[in-house]
Amino acid sequence: MNNIKILRILLFNAALYAQQQATPLTMKQAVAMALAPDGSARLQLMREAQALAEARKNTVKGALLPNVDAAITETDFTRNLKAFGFAVNVPGFKSPSLVGPLSNFDMRVTASQSIFDFSAWKRLDAAKAAMVVAEAEKEATSNQVADAVAHAYLSALRHKVALEVIKANIDLASKLVKLAENQKDAGTGIGIEVTRAKVQLANEEQRLSIAELEYEQAKLQLQRVIGMGFTTPIELTDELSSPAPRPTLEEALESARQYRPDWLAQKRREQQASLNYQAVRAERYPTLGAFGDYGGLGISPGGALATRTIGVTLKVPIFDGGRRDSRRVENAISLRQETIRTKDIQQQVELEVRLALGAVKGTEGQVSVADEGLKLSQLELEQAERRYRGGVTSSVELVDAQARIARARDNRTLALYQNNLARIELATAMGALHRILQ
Repeated sequence: MNNIKILRILLFNAALYAQQQATPLTMKQAVAMALAPDGSARLQLMREAQALAEARKNTVKGALLPNVDAAITETDFTRNLKAFGFAVNVPGFKSPSLVGPLSNFDMRVTASQSIFDFSAWKRLDAAKAAMVVAEAEKEATSNQVADAVAHAYLSALRHKVALEVIKANIDLASKLVKLAENQKDAGTGIGIEVTRAKVQLANEEQRLSIAELEYEQAKLQLQRVIGMGFTTPIELTDELSSPAPRPTLEEALESARQYRPDWLAQKRREQQASLNYQAVRAERYPTLGAFGDYGGLGISPGGALATRTIGVTLKVPIFDGGRRDSRRVENAISLRQETIRTKDIQQQVELEVRLALGAVKGTEGQVSVADEGLKLSQLELEQAERRYRGGVTSSVELVDAQARIARARDNRTLALYQNNLARIELATAMGALHRILQ
């Protein structure tokens, strides 16, 4: 009984979803929605990481700013003088062992200020560099999110175009079924030819049901990547575009060096590691600080007298059990690791640019070949149709031509998809996708 209720609810929701008017969506709009504050979860997490880096910077900065405290203390106490070694025994007088109770009141403001602490300044510089790293990582994540959305959109668009191609094939198959029936009625055709044409139509209708399901699934995947939820249906409005002019290798590499977010983030990490190393090295330097307090001290608030303390502290590190040296070695290793990563990602960026540029060039040739193949298959279909109408040949030749034009349409769709995909990957490798799709 419960299963029946659940099934009814699902069918009701599906009917409501189908009745809603689909929202038109371009690739740029999809990327903008993913990059919005309430869009991609990955980007929201990176924004929080950026805020965390700023909070940590403010914490480090606090070590260089004045530290001011205020306190009011009122105590009532007794003391054992013998515990402090105080005992007076003279004729006629014996010091008491227990004194008190005594009262004490102290209301005081205490302040301290770092005057010179080179290590603290370097730690602040490192914290500022961490903020820059967080910003660069957020930009890198934005580029990755834009890339993921573009891939998902392009995948859904491919299924949409494939669906349109199958519908065109169905129109063609329906036309050929009617032609075969006319030829049979005219006495120039036979029943097997009508059956053959209907089989081809049934095959295309079967492909249509599969393509419709795949298109809906691809749109749901796109909505998940965008982070927009599934309550509102969408309809893609972009098209698989034809090949566009591509940049040269030098232009692509220069763009990647200037704008590739993950490359820039890695350089900032190396800079941060260098500043952390300098901060640890600076712990060997002396530090200078000032302190002071002012307040009232007495037995009671009414009898308190103003008192103050002013002083300067110079600390000179001598020996700490080797902890400073251990931290210096640890940070030196971290710096060398980041230097290695920088060199590695530099080579990876160049590799990705070269591969993407080669893929764009290769898929351009595939699109040209697919266009030519589609033109030839259309010409073949027209010739086969004329020959069949004239009774020169059977429907086998016409069905073969029909199958070849369907395959040529699929080939062109695949070639355009691969070319558009290669261009997206090239823009990502160049660090330009985020700017292009905004």
